[in-house]
Amino acid sequence: MDREGILISERIKEVSMICARENPIYEQVSSYGIALYVLGCFNVPDVMSIDDIDSVQAGDILKENFTPVRESDLPSEYKITESDERYLLVIGDPLFPIHFAVLTHANGNRTYFSKLRYFGSGYDTIEELIHEFSGEEGIGYKDIHFFKRTESKIKKSGKKPRIYICRKDGSVV
Repeated sequence: MDREGILISERIKEVSMICARENPIYEQVSSYGIALYVLGCFNVPDVMSIDDIDSVQAGDILKENFTPVRESDLPSEYKITESDERYLLVIGDPLFPIHFAVLTHANGNRTYFSKLRYFGSGYDTIEELIHEFSGEEGIGYKDIHFFKRTESKIKKSGKKPRIYICRKDGSVV
């Protein structure tokens, strides 16, 4: 697992603790903010520092930082903590989305991580997400879109950050 994979894993744990399905105490942070925070799109120290965004702002961020992909183009062997690529499932019109969910495991039991409005954060299948939103405006598979995060210009320096571990004897790993 590289540095970014570790950070994503830590962000998911943080969101899961704060917005647990059993006790969603921080309802003011939307699915857009949660998903984009997990992917590292905000330069903030923690999830509660996010200035929440509405569907128009979410659509703008999607347009500026993500590229549409077909579901068939999603990798069959994918684990977010081990890949350099980041994928987002979008429910609704991409210009005014209803929900964002992060692809975490392509072959996992529950492949998407997001925060639902009434149940807090957690992992879901695509079927569970569609069921959650099916009562609104007839949401179905036709309203599911997939996006891949485009590489940030800052990250294109080519040099990946390293993590060094210093032992008691003074050696560095």
